[in-house]
Amino acid sequence: MEKIRIFDTTLRDGEQAPGFSMNVEEKLRLAQQLDKMNVDIIEAGFPIASEGDFTAVQAVAGEIRGRTVAGLARAAEVDIVRAATALEKADRPRIHVFIATSDIHLEKKLNLSRPEVIERAVQAVRQARKYVDDVEFSAEDATRSNWSFLAEVYSAVIAEGCRTINVPDTVGYTTPEEFYRLIEFLRIHVRDIKDVTISVHCHNDLGLAVANSLAAVRAGARQVECTVNGIGERAGNAALEEVVMTLWTRPDLYPVRTEIATPQLYPSSRLLRHITGIPVQPNKAIVGANAFAHEAGIHQDGVLKDRRTYEIMTPETVGFASNILVLGKHSGRHAFKARLEKLGYQLDEVGFENAFRAFKTLADKKKTVYDEDLETLVMGEILEIPKPFKFRSVNVASGTEMLPTATVELEIEGRIMKRTGHGDGPVDAAYKTIAALVGARNHLVNFQVRALTPETEAMGEVTVSVEAQGMTVIGRAAHTDIVVASAQAYVNALNKLAYLKAAGAKKGAAKEAAALKKQ
Repeated sequence: MEKIRIFDTTLRDGEQAPGFSMNVEEKLRLAQQLDKMNVDIIEAGFPIASEGDFTAVQAVAGEIRGRTVAGLARAAEVDIVRAATALEKADRPRIHVFIATSDIHLEKKLNLSRPEVIERAVQAVRQARKYVDDVEFSAEDATRSNWSFLAEVYSAVIAEGCRTINVPDTVGYTTPEEFYRLIEFLRIHVRDIKDVTISVHCHNDLGLAVANSLAAVRAGARQVECTVNGIGERAGNAALEEVVMTLWTRPDLYPVRTEIATPQLYPSSRLLRHITGIPVQPNKAIVGANAFAHEAGIHQDGVLKDRRTYEIMTPETVGFASNILVLGKHSGRHAFKARLEKLGYQLDEVGFENAFRAFKTLADKKKTVYDEDLETLVMGEILEIPKPFKFRSVNVASGTEMLPTATVELEIEGRIMKRTGHGDGPVDAAYKTIAALVGARNHLVNFQVRALTPETEAMGEVTVSVEAQGMTVIGRAAHTDIVVASAQAYVNALNKLAYLKAAGAKKGAAKEAAALKKQ
């Protein structure tokens, strides 16, 4: 069976979606998970876009071994040089260059003629080849481009040494039947196309991204560009987990294979959710909370007799645990560690002890500890950053006939500090008191609460977005008491802001020192 390469662009196209921005540490953590999932290519970012994107690509390139790491670049010299610099430490670097080819883009955006576009594409590939052997070329808005012109462009870049040509449905315009015909047309009319890999990059504006990607695979494409949870610009990209599991489930229709470690699909989905704070819809295919849930009596009866009656794949195949975890206050370290390992988590000694203590505290308050509860506890230890502010306690008084009051105790750089303040409600009072304690001047952009599990004693997960000095961070925490979770999430966000400010100051000092040295 021929192999389909999975090109993951969660860290680049996915991150461009509103609300999905990630810092360098978060991108690196997600890249490590993508590596664990065994994706073939990780597109780590768009180095010219910002200093943060450049640093992220550089970090991923230096960390990930034995896997292709790509950086995006426009068909411009400055972009290509920047991408090449970011990828210098990559084990297998790829420069991914692009230029638009549709008439509307040529006229309204680029103000270029078709011959000029071909020349720029050729120059870009020629230049990128000076730095790396592996160059991919994308014709932006390919599905609204003239097919004969597309064939000319692709033929020209292949002649310059490009070994992957990407056919993007940039605005999610095409349909499966049409896309099949386009790939078929290109396989006939592009010179030397047998020597290269045909890739596809589909957007979901009409809800057809996965269907279009699969149609292209049937037509001969052998690389699919996709994202975890289908995140991306506007309506998103083709969802990696849906593409992979369709190919896995229907080899009769698609006699091809991927090398994706499918049990890592759900862990990858939940890690992305944790990093961004944006939940996955319950009915999301493959990784949604209801993907393997059965409520109707007929379905339950069928599944109890034979799971295959209503399940075309097992939950274990994609990384779900098939049973509810029942742990309590009498459970020991061995059982706790075994369950974490089954969920795919491996902590160092300090992280494990911290998570175990948090588990014991939670088990004293809940009858049942679910997988979702454990994931929330553990994530705080995996995505660890320096913590100048440590939450110790919060006590609130509130009601219909009294002024909401909060007393908060924090450890600030080793000193225990306590303060009482007021607000419009218990959470507002806690936040204003915390801000006064740490001397923070910031703006709360978003505040969300959700129950992790269904019962009334469920842990409440709080996600906050906090903005200060042009930087926006996401803080998360979970607790059976919503006010406590809210305070912990806010402190988590303040620690992230402090970390980013310190990193910025350090970078500024380094630049100043370099400037003085030159003088």
